[in-house]
Amino acid sequence: MKQPHIHLSDIQGLGQLMVDATLGVTDIVEAMHHTVLGLPMPWGKARSEPPSGLHGVVYKGLQGSSALVYRMVRGVTSAAGHGLDRAMEHLHPERDPAHASNAHAAAVSILNGVLGDHMQAQGNPLTLGMTWRQDGLAMEITRSALAAAIPKPSGKILVMLHGHCMNELQWLRNGHNHGAALSAANGYTPMYLRYNTGLHISENGRALADQLEQLVAQWPTAVQEICVVGYSMGGMVARSAFHYGRKARHAWVPLVHKLFFVGTPQHGSMVEQAGNLLDKALEASPYSHALSRLGKIRSAGTTDLRHGNLIDEDWAGDDRFAHAHDRRQLSQLPANVKCYAIAAMIAKEPSEVWGQLVGDGLVPVKSALGKHRDKNRVLHLPAEHQRVFYGMSHLGLLDSTAVCDQLQAWMAE
Repeated sequence: MKQPHIHLSDIQGLGQLMVDATLGVTDIVEAMHHTVLGLPMPWGKARSEPPSGLHGVVYKGLQGSSALVYRMVRGVTSAAGHGLDRAMEHLHPERDPAHASNAHAAAVSILNGVLGDHMQAQGNPLTLGMTWRQDGLAMEITRSALAAAIPKPSGKILVMLHGHCMNELQWLRNGHNHGAALSAANGYTPMYLRYNTGLHISENGRALADQLEQLVAQWPTAVQEICVVGYSMGGMVARSAFHYGRKARHAWVPLVHKLFFVGTPQHGSMVEQAGNLLDKALEASPYSHALSRLGKIRSAGTTDLRHGNLIDEDWAGDDRFAHAHDRRQLSQLPANVKCYAIAAMIAKEPSEVWGQLVGDGLVPVKSALGKHRDKNRVLHLPAEHQRVFYGMSHLGLLDSTAVCDQLQAWMAE
């Protein structure tokens, strides 16, 4: 087992996040402070004019003195952050430490899933890029490097796409790896992708389309076919990649024969839908309005999971935290590709109504199978291309031999 290390990139990256968090909390506290001062009644209503009379005099005095304190807090915090960045510049921290442990990779993946878009915008050294990985290390995608890394590359490639807040190492769970098992049984070479799940799904989809085009061009032998397994968000990134790959007329698109969705929230996840409702509830009162900013730190990738946004047009120009209607434009599965979907239900019996709603704990069964009350959004998967597993959680899909057997049966068709 790899031993945990503290890397310079960890210190710099976490330091930046701590500075951002301190500044953000300061903004929230100041906003709440001024709200309480300006609206002293228990159910005060927001107003555009400041309070008058004695209340106004007290309000202005306290507002002025507290504003000075908040400015000082921001100044000291920002200075500390700049000092840390300057010190780190001389030490040249590694952005992708070669001796990082699996636990370290998991922690960084969670950070990226929650804050990845913000981290990328700030140039945080812990931000993940999209890379093909082998044994946790990024692979160079050139013909010679691939030939050296993969002694006997097959003409058949199995692309493995992980889920939200995860990385490719987590395909191995409790000693089982779907990618390794399916590749060995069917003569494929598995290729594992790591990506920043905090970015918009459309950004990752476009990047994956380009990555697949490069991979096919540099593969050491002629590529005969590609199969894709997308777990959770990974299935959505795959659908997005098909959209952008077709627009760019990429060579890899017609090579894909089968696409497997495992616990993919095709029409959204109830967790993000609940988060959106919480935002709305906190905004209802001026006293709690400032707290709604806490919920709005979640990443673009996370908010895409509310309805299942796949392309830029699904979210561009909108406030992604607003309680908005579903405006998705891409509604069908890739053409000329055999698609299959696996869903799970924590309940052990299909007749349990709550089980249909809760699904695997993160994704409702109907969403995972592409079913929707709007007939124009239904993903028309044949009945024999669908499977529901009972008494199983979302994470349980990763190490279930029954799930693997079903994928194998479909691959062998």
